[in-house]
Amino acid sequence: MRVWPMIPAMPASSAAARRNSTTALRFGQSSFMAVLAALILFGGVWGSWGTAQHVMLERGRVQGSLKVVSCAGEVCAGPFTRSASAGPGGPDSAVIARSVAVRAGRSYDVVLKPGTREAVRAGTAGVLYAWVPLGGALLLASVVVAGGMRLRRAGWLLGLAGGALLTSAFFAVR
Repeated sequence: MRVWPMIPAMPASSAAARRNSTTALRFGQSSFMAVLAALILFGGVWGSWGTAQHVMLERGRVQGSLKVVSCAGEVCAGPFTRSASAGPGGPDSAVIARSVAVRAGRSYDVVLKPGTREAVRAGTAGVLYAWVPLGGALLLASVVVAGGMRLRRAGWLLGLAGGALLTSAFFAVR
C-alpha cells in the first residue's frame, strides 16, 4: 500500500482566510455602529442646543417671569414681567412654546431669545427640559452600542444616563 503525501496548503489557507474575513467583517460592523452612535448623539446635542444655549448662557439676556394666560395652536402667551437684575428692557408680553411643561394660569421664570418675544423656561427645570432630545439620543445610542458594537456595559451606561436625564426632566417640569 502506497501512502500519498497530503497537500496541506488548501485547508490551512482556507481556515486562515475565513478567520481574516470574519475579523474584517466584525471590525467593519463595529466601526459602522460607532459612527452611527456618534451621529445619533451629535443629533441629540444639536437638537438640544437650540434651546439650551438660551437657558444656560443667561448673562446679558432678558430674564423675567411669564404668566401664561392663553394657549392657541402651538404657542401660549401672557404678560411678561422683567426681573430687576436682568439685562436690557424687554417686551410687555411674550410667547412660549406649548408643551406638557406649560399650563395656562401658571407663572414661569423665563429667558427671552435675543431680539424676539419668544421665551424659554429658565432655571433647573429649563435646563433639564432643554436637554430632553439628548436624553432620547442617549437611549437610542445605547441600543446601537450594546447590540451593534457588543459593548453591553457601555450601552447600559448610556441607557441609564439617558433614562436619568429624561426622568429628572419629567419631575422638574411638573
